[in-house]
Amino acid sequence: MMASTVRLMVVMIAMVGLLGAQAVCENVKKVTSSALGIAADQRVVRIEYSSGSQLEQIINELNYKPEGWQASIRRVPRLYITDVPSRWRDKSFKELDVMTKKHLFFCFLGPLVLRSNELIQKNRDRATSIIEALRAGAAVSHQDQTFLREIVEAYKVAEGKTDLTDHSLHDKILSRVDTVPPSLVLAQAAEESGWGTSRFAVEGNALFGMWTWYGEGIKPLKQRSGLGNYKIAVYETPLQSVIAYMHNLNTHQAYKKLRARRAELRMAGTKVTGWDLASTLTKYSERGQAYVDSLQTLIKVNMLQPIDDAYLDNGPTILLIPVGDVAKRMTSR
Repeated sequence: MMASTVRLMVVMIAMVGLLGAQAVCENVKKVTSSALGIAADQRVVRIEYSSGSQLEQIINELNYKPEGWQASIRRVPRLYITDVPSRWRDKSFKELDVMTKKHLFFCFLGPLVLRSNELIQKNRDRATSIIEALRAGAAVSHQDQTFLREIVEAYKVAEGKTDLTDHSLHDKILSRVDTVPPSLVLAQAAEESGWGTSRFAVEGNALFGMWTWYGEGIKPLKQRSGLGNYKIAVYETPLQSVIAYMHNLNTHQAYKKLRARRAELRMAGTKVTGWDLASTLTKYSERGQAYVDSLQTLIKVNMLQPIDDAYLDNGPTILLIPVGDVAKRMTSR
């Protein structure tokens, strides 16, 4: 994603019953569009919260609760957490019952997953349109050619000069520029971050335990020998973590089986599910098949399959901003 800095303007929408007017943050901060994935003209509401009970109130006011899923409502509000607060680990996670903790975790990660998929789908739709034009022998603008070459580079499809009319290149592009089933993402986030309570999640919004040898990161207390001076990558927002994780699945050699299986299902006109793709992730963890079994258990036990049919509504973007937490990331890297 291109990182251009924008100033998000607060839209003072009447939030009747939603934490009251005092909950709307009036301090407009600069954020990057890459950090939150929000268009400059998108309606934005900022809500501060300081407890798990307030989070419950927010989702109840938005009618974003289990009863809706049971009634087959798959519409999800554009409700984005902007940080993983330390109080989630230190206070809320200890005080809330298990079902409520799980529900809140999935409720507030789900919209980020759907937003990340929206961004991928937008690129996929444009790439598909260009590829169809190329295959039909139609004229393709310089702008569209540039876009396709940028996709080839960003998704590590090929190196060096590429022939944009090559059908095998087209297939590789579409096998990589594709969405990831939300049920799989939620299961992996729960597994990798300890339901959002891990040190890496709290200190760096790192929900998937992705390593880095070059960028900003948090050094594990015990590094594995023989693997260099690696760190766990950190992110400005949880959405960035989700976007990076999906890009990793879509580009890294270790997950070519996932991409191949997804492409196979697409070609057959069969629904792509998190349960199915989870079976390809034996290389995501040293645990191998046991890791796959754990993911599929999470999907089954928590009844995550229906979220594969979920979609974001057309309402305003609501940014949830934790208050009361001290700035902790820069001191922990």
